[in-house]
Amino acid sequence: MSSSKTFPWQTKGQEADAETETNPELYQRFADLVSSFPTSEGMLDQLYRHDQGWHAPKVNMVGAMVADSCFAARPSDIIVASLPKSGTTWIKALLFATVHRDEYRPADADDHPFHSVSPHECISFLEFRLYSGNRIPNLDKLPDPRLFATHVPFVALPRTIVTTTSCKIVYVCRDPKDTLVSTWYFLNKFRARAGMDPLTVERAAELFCDGLSPFGPYWDHVLGYWRAHLAHPEKVLFFRYEEMQRDPAAHVRRLAEFVGLPFGAGEEEDGVVAAIVRMCSFEHMSGLKATKDGSMMTKDGPIANSLFYRRGVIGDWVNHLSPEAARRIDAITQARFKGSGLNV
Repeated sequence: MSSSKTFPWQTKGQEADAETETNPELYQRFADLVSSFPTSEGMLDQLYRHDQGWHAPKVNMVGAMVADSCFAARPSDIIVASLPKSGTTWIKALLFATVHRDEYRPADADDHPFHSVSPHECISFLEFRLYSGNRIPNLDKLPDPRLFATHVPFVALPRTIVTTTSCKIVYVCRDPKDTLVSTWYFLNKFRARAGMDPLTVERAAELFCDGLSPFGPYWDHVLGYWRAHLAHPEKVLFFRYEEMQRDPAAHVRRLAEFVGLPFGAGEEEDGVVAAIVRMCSFEHMSGLKATKDGSMMTKDGPIANSLFYRRGVIGDWVNHLSPEAARRIDAITQARFKGSGLNV
């Protein structure tokens, strides 16, 4: 079941109550616009191709457009950006635990919000949750720093996020082959719930290579944030999932420094960094009652929190992709990232 407990960093405006306005006309205007875009088969839903080159289901693309129209960034805002199934849940957990470490001490894990709600409820998606269902949420009462998330490519971010100089973006990417396999596995769960036949991994790989994956193409998405990081490293932090796995403590320190909340000497001596890493680890988070029994509401109905935790390992693609599919993805990656300075 979904938890009804609320915390000071949440606002009723996030939950579609009296403080949330509705604007069905605005949503309909964008829905009509998206309906005019070219369509293609996706791994789950029909995908629409935005004229900026990215693809998404209609409802998510409309949500992104409404967010662009209505969201007003603050200088203190922090935005988590990623493609689906690229380490999003983990980076959300690490960011929330780091920013709120004074209110919710990681050493006191039993009292931490993660025991009641998932990281996806701690840091809400703009286009999936906040700007959906005709809602225009009132986010003014959220205390600084406000934490939000998005899957949209850099070119489609709400414009105030880009133009508000001090607003921070934390991006995480993952090896494309593992991203594909994790996405395929996740979306097949939804296909089964909808009574659809499972998608073969071979077909999923074909769609992925053609750029027909949610918020894809993969390579455009990663390069967009990578180039933004190179141009403005003080604004865009770029993490690789594989490097995070190898040294999570170093990445937590970089994350804290980037958002202006570095760990002090006393915190280092008290083992706060190690406590955050432990609390946000796959083993700990996947074993929580909120993960095992909880759910979060989406446009498709409630989603079990446990669906966001499968294996979390590096290189699982080798158990699913054919050598031919792997070589094709590697060749595209090498060609697209050549000269960028980026190795994924």
